[in-house]
Amino acid sequence: MKDAFSNYHPLVNFLYFGLIFAFSMVFMHPICLTISIVCAFIYSTILKGKKAVKFNLIFLLPSMLITALINPAFNHEGATIITYLNTGNPLTLESIAYGIAASCMLATVVCWFSCFNEVINSDKFVYLFGRIIPSMSLVLSMSLRFVPKFKAQIKIVSNAQRCIGKDVSNGGIFQRARHGITILSIMITWALENAIETSDSMRSRGYGLPNRTAFSIYKFEKRDKTALAAIVLLGSYLFWGSILGTFKWRYFPTMKGVSLNLFNISLFVSYAVLCLVPVIITIKEEKQWKATQLKI
Repeated sequence: MKDAFSNYHPLVNFLYFGLIFAFSMVFMHPICLTISIVCAFIYSTILKGKKAVKFNLIFLLPSMLITALINPAFNHEGATIITYLNTGNPLTLESIAYGIAASCMLATVVCWFSCFNEVINSDKFVYLFGRIIPSMSLVLSMSLRFVPKFKAQIKIVSNAQRCIGKDVSNGGIFQRARHGITILSIMITWALENAIETSDSMRSRGYGLPNRTAFSIYKFEKRDKTALAAIVLLGSYLFWGSILGTFKWRYFPTMKGVSLNLFNISLFVSYAVLCLVPVIITIKEEKQWKATQLKI
């Protein structure tokens, strides 16, 4: 399944992730944390497939477990004492719950940020902020673009050095270190030459001149208006619910939150729908595409 949300207007993408990041870091209610982390895992899998599954299981899951175990060892607040540690400090149910909540929040933000990097590329970033903060947007977009280019180039150089027996995997410790320094020197030279070529290219295209126009391939279509309206409405409804205190959850000294009612349930459903907006769009367009193929 291909992601259709990435093809939407950059404003729609950026507003969505802005709201998601804000809500994921602010809403510490267990239901909100569960919704956010599940939706983040689902969307990351749609975007990156098996790579996302490996990243979530190999990196995020152990990080969650470590964070959840570390917190009770140092945080001894809470009224419900389960047992006492060897140090004499109490192990409380509230500290364990808060550790799990904090680890879920951290893993959720990291997972959403990986989705953000896949959807918001350097071109979209420059389009959104090129006129507001031109210098900063250019530096950030070049930095984001430089990292994958550097990784791709270092693989090419390493493979070339391996063919002549001068890779970091060849020889003893000192020879490997010498080969590594050689590869690093090659990469530094490449980076400097690439920077000069980029500078010359920008100068030849008139970057920085007054009254210079900018070409854009992005158009705000009807589907973008619909998606933007849905995101704004859901975000406003959730913001209103947050002001009313629906998403508040107290971990210390005892765990307590707002009792569930029809209004609160509607807010949790709205949060789930907001988190699943890219997934809903992708499934909808996939069905439309299949229906079009059947007609043909």
